[in-house]
Amino acid sequence: THADTFYGDVPAADALTKEEIEADYEGNTGKTIVKTFQERGLDYEAVPASLVSQHGPFAWGPTPAKAVYNAKVLEVVAEEDYHTAQLTRASSELPQYLLDKHYLRKHGASAYYGQNNAHSKDHAVRK
Repeated sequence: THADTFYGDVPAADALTKEEIEADYEGNTGKTIVKTFQERGLDYEAVPASLVSQHGPFAWGPTPAKAVYNAKVLEVVAEEDYHTAQLTRASSELPQYLLDKHYLRKHGASAYYGQNNAHSKDHAVRK
């Protein structure tokens, strides 16, 4: 489920400082997300969500409906990860080849999986 929507880990951005909160809470929340994606070389379209430390989750998409969908997927995979961590201490990270298969079959230039992959063909992963 995670790999069908997010091409890699969902990042956790830094918490805001007292000064950032007092100066422009909402604006600086967005800036810390942007900074995290830039520093880690992440594609905001391939990973359409972020956590912000001491705040919570954020998700986005090309339409409001897609943003809500991405938020729900984030919620579900967080719950799945939590339960996985309770059951085993073994790594549950996907190998790159499996991440590529799941994500690119829906979002890559040669997308073929899903009910409507017309948008998917327009979105190639930027590496």
